[in-house]
Amino acid sequence: MNDSHFSPATIYPSLSYDDAVAAIEWLCNAFGFEKRLVVPGPDGGVLHSELSFGPGVIMVSSARPDSGRLSPRGLAGVNQALSVHVDDPDAHCAHALAAGAKLMQPLRDEEFGARGYGVQDIEGHHWYFGDYRPGAYWDGFGGAEADS
Repeated sequence: MNDSHFSPATIYPSLSYDDAVAAIEWLCNAFGFEKRLVVPGPDGGVLHSELSFGPGVIMVSSARPDSGRLSPRGLAGVNQALSVHVDDPDAHCAHALAAGAKLMQPLRDEEFGARGYGVQDIEGHHWYFGDYRPGAYWDGFGGAEADS
């Protein structure tokens, strides 16, 4: 396998959806992901997929209740959110809302200097899109110094 085709990302969130086929199309349309690989599963589902956004990658598959992999659709809440860097949070927000994303946190300027917004996707996964990039405050603002 040619190493030049590997993503530079080192963390690959894996999301489960009841209707992974529809979710993949929606994530590409609403949020701007690019479909890279889809491995069909039994009964018209998705065994595995890879969607990219810049250098980042998420993996989407059909829910597998026997393995504890569930869509948040039927759950009382979620215990995670995905944060994605976008250059223009205002335009991205307008596009996502027009595509049907459910607004959870209005577009705003954050206390830590970023601008962004939070939404739920079509099955309830939580997402934050903004111009924040981790690491900006690691030195001198509660980063490594706060841990010592």
